[in-house]
Amino acid sequence: MTLPISHYERIGGEAKIRALVDHFYDHMDALPEAWDIRKLHAEDLGGSRRKLFDFLSGWMGGPQLYVEKHGQPLLRQRHLPFPISDQARDQWMHCMQLALDEVVEDPRLRQELLTAFQKVADHMRNQHPPVP
Repeated sequence: MTLPISHYERIGGEAKIRALVDHFYDHMDALPEAWDIRKLHAEDLGGSRRKLFDFLSGWMGGPQLYVEKHGQPLLRQRHLPFPISDQARDQWMHCMQLALDEVVEDPRLRQELLTAFQKVADHMRNQHPPVP
């Protein structure tokens, strides 16, 4: 029995994940339509880039760099101090979709990752519109 190939291997390992993270933050930093999500980050995105790279490495089935350095991700808990609305989620996803389109060549893998990111981004929301 062979084990399934991880997303980490399918995307191309460390270099491709680093490229994904760099494209993602480059878009967040440059796009006016990503301003709400950008302003939730430090002026210098270096720390955010490192943490997302470490997280994605393990999340995609590669080295558990984030866990080794910071412990369990506990994503929702770590993001509670930041107001994450539908709009912030959508801006984050817009930047990630652009990065995926630029970095991930395999359309099937790109869609799998987009779907997985959408679930995580939706789970991160902690600001909900009032119910009419």
